[in-house]
Amino acid sequence: MTRATAVRAVLAVAVLLVSVYISLTMSPRLGLDLQGGTRIVLQARDTATVEADRETTDRTLEVLRQRIDSLGVSEPTLTRSGEDRIIVELPDVQDPRQAAEVIGRTAQLTFHAVEGPAVEEPDEKPPGSDPTADPGSTAEPDGLTLSDEQGRALALGPARLSGAGVEDATAGFDAQGGAGWSVSLEFRKDAGQDWKRLTGEAACHPAGDDRRRVAIVLDEKVISSPQVDPSVGCKVGLPSGATQITGSFSADEARDLALLIKGGALPVPVEIVEQRTVGPTLGAAAIDASARAALIGAAATALFITIVYRLFGALAAVALGAYGVISYAALVALGVTLTLPGLAGFVLAIGMAVDANVLVFERAREECAERPKRSLRSALTTGFTKAWSAVADSNATTLIAAGLLFFLGSGPVKGFGVTLAIGVIASMFSALVIARALTEIAASTRFVSDYRSVNGIARPGAVRTWLVRKDPQVFRKPVRWLVVSVALVAVAVAGIVVRGIDLGVEFTGGRLVEYSTSRPVDVETARDTLAAAGFGDAEVTTAGDGDLSVRTGKLDNDGEHALRTALAEEGGETTKVRDELIGPSLGDELRRNALIALGVAVAVQLAYLAVRFRWTFAVASVGAMVHDVILVVGAFAWLGRPVDGIFLAALLTVIGYSVNDSVVVFDRVRELWGANRRTPLDTIARRAVLQTVPRTVNTGMGALFILAALAVLGGDSLADFALALLIGICVGTWSSVFTAVPGAILLERNATTPPPAPGKRKGKGSARGRQGASRRDPLDNGARV
Repeated sequence: MTRATAVRAVLAVAVLLVSVYISLTMSPRLGLDLQGGTRIVLQARDTATVEADRETTDRTLEVLRQRIDSLGVSEPTLTRSGEDRIIVELPDVQDPRQAAEVIGRTAQLTFHAVEGPAVEEPDEKPPGSDPTADPGSTAEPDGLTLSDEQGRALALGPARLSGAGVEDATAGFDAQGGAGWSVSLEFRKDAGQDWKRLTGEAACHPAGDDRRRVAIVLDEKVISSPQVDPSVGCKVGLPSGATQITGSFSADEARDLALLIKGGALPVPVEIVEQRTVGPTLGAAAIDASARAALIGAAATALFITIVYRLFGALAAVALGAYGVISYAALVALGVTLTLPGLAGFVLAIGMAVDANVLVFERAREECAERPKRSLRSALTTGFTKAWSAVADSNATTLIAAGLLFFLGSGPVKGFGVTLAIGVIASMFSALVIARALTEIAASTRFVSDYRSVNGIARPGAVRTWLVRKDPQVFRKPVRWLVVSVALVAVAVAGIVVRGIDLGVEFTGGRLVEYSTSRPVDVETARDTLAAAGFGDAEVTTAGDGDLSVRTGKLDNDGEHALRTALAEEGGETTKVRDELIGPSLGDELRRNALIALGVAVAVQLAYLAVRFRWTFAVASVGAMVHDVILVVGAFAWLGRPVDGIFLAALLTVIGYSVNDSVVVFDRVRELWGANRRTPLDTIARRAVLQTVPRTVNTGMGALFILAALAVLGGDSLADFALALLIGICVGTWSSVFTAVPGAILLERNATTPPPAPGKRKGKGSARGRQGASRRDPLDNGARV
């Protein structure tokens, strides 16, 4: 065992021990889409006097935290996102009506003098107005006309005091005096004087007069309008600590009033732009399905590479298991929130983790075929050395896709980007450290060296042998392959134009709710029932095992409750499985960000490939990538499948995978062309493709096993994600050979750039010495007698 192998082995053992310890002692942090609960995204809005910047949003967040804490929700999470958004996560909350109602009371709390009954009754709330606003609110030049608690219209003066002056508001029960429940108010210093003046002015009017009342207004709705006690004298007023609001309050009413007064002082108003609710059974089912898919897919992948590469394939399968432990431990240790797309990314990365091992083993097979008498360990070392550039470039393109998902994605899709990036880094460690240490130790043993049929790399594979013997002239007429690609794109575009793209509620705005009923309800019956209940525009489809999916336009929480009640009349007990509400402004933003993400992905990949390769190779690779994107979108259009945030995550992964395949092919073209500069490019390209086909097929099979398991076992939540990637990997494998390479050949015919220079060698001395050093066996120290 060499010193380098020993270092790799010690490092691998150390990382594995730490990973096992973390996996056994720490629990993963599950997102709401896996543990169940409600996620609400709030958008802070500017007012005439206050800008919704980072500072005011932070102060708003703290006020909302007090409101949420009063609801008794277990371990709520409130975080600021960007400059002016607040994300509220409420675990185990399945009916968010109360939380949304409390959060939704977002205007500033104000105190007004009552100027008397309104001259005219306020108009009814017009259609499409804010559902949280009072139905009887009209603006006056110097005040408001609002309905009091009994529905009587009152004319109010201008705001004399804001909720920012409230120090505290508490609900209490007076058992001795028999007053029942009341709310005590305390004001800050200056606000206390304003309150004293306001109540003192009201006390100048006779008892029972509406002008002796003070109106407390929140969201243009009077939440309380108490009379000033007759014992309070004119111009005297109530001091801060002696103020009590009494009435026929129940315990809940008193607590709610105290909560609204104390927590009503928001620096800026906020609007609910996104609301998602996931039932606990859906999250548990997703975890179970993903775990089974991971086990079955990983087992199939391990069996496949063991059959293809025998002993070294089995050692790579061991490294694959180590990869799973390391990447899981990294997710847990970094505190990454594991979402449903993130879980899918973790499972997918298992299938993609064999890529580096396949590249190395195929390179080692080539070395053994070219020099049959060289040692097995020497061929393996050369395989790792020559495969490094392709491994680095292919993983770099995947990391670019993961970075775009994190920075341009939203909500759970960000989790997919994080897990994909961690998976790429962990897979490189497992392949270049763990698998290399295991295979080098095995290659050093006499048994493995003597019995070459056992190790799996000493002889070329059956596919390579057949291709070399047949030597098909695939690129004699490269235009015909491009014609096929153009025809496929035309079919996809026809699907987009004829069938249209079914944008999910995430991109269009609206509400999508999935229900489970105790009695079977067919779609037509559900549609008629909802139409009779006033939801004629609701789109009803089936989902899962007999569940119903209802999609509507703008629908508040009370409307959703009424919709669920209507379904319950036909289906019996009706349980909400999943609920997504997206505001129209956020839908436009997410749709715009999706297009930006795709555009940036194309530009970044083009820039990276142009730096690493010739511009012709870069353009051809990006052309193949665009070809793959159009085919995947077109396939979903023809199939009528929804295009949503998870589909976007799959599409960006397809981009990374497509470029990954093209990089491997063009890396080999660059190497062969540099060594044979006078050989025509179509001949070089044919040789490169024939040499890399085994890698492309074997890597694709590893990912296909995982995705097939996800598509079959993942349920509705992951089926579309797996389907998009299955289509993407198939068309990506095709395009890397039959679109990118013919495109590069045609571009090179008009290019003036000379062929690439031969690979540079490190070291000093004469050209002959460097040439000899490049052919030297890595275990040969150069001594001769």
